[in-house]
Amino acid sequence: MSTLELHVDVGVPVDKAWETLHRVENYPSFVEGVRGARTEAGGRAHLDVEAGGRATEVEAEVSDRGERVGERVMEWLTTSAPELTGSFSVQPIDQNRTRIQARLEYDPSTVRDTFGGPKGFAQTNAIERLVRSDLEHFKEYVERG
Repeated sequence: MSTLELHVDVGVPVDKAWETLHRVENYPSFVEGVRGARTEAGGRAHLDVEAGGRATEVEAEVSDRGERVGERVMEWLTTSAPELTGSFSVQPIDQNRTRIQARLEYDPSTVRDTFGGPKGFAQTNAIERLVRSDLEHFKEYVERG
């Protein structure tokens, strides 16, 4: 498994960042390749994804780990291919700024088999660029209101 951790600081209060991150239906607005998303019963999410010229449906279980020392954590785990695990940590910097920390654990060969794309180091770089871009899009989205 490979692990990727990146963060972005956004110019909104922690509550606004947390609420926006929790609205799965908004993900097509800031997550590359997500064409549709919806929340389902039992803490599940459904995403229609297109990547590497391939369309696929991804199901995930989403849970809140709660608040610990000013930090809120949302964890997710795909229940369909590709096998991915991740979390978003939302931490207040001050009254009007928040840090979003994204953590993604994935098997590069499984991601390549599902979505195509390069092998090895090139794939790791592509995934890092994609996650970094998604975080920047989230920043733009949440700051626009």
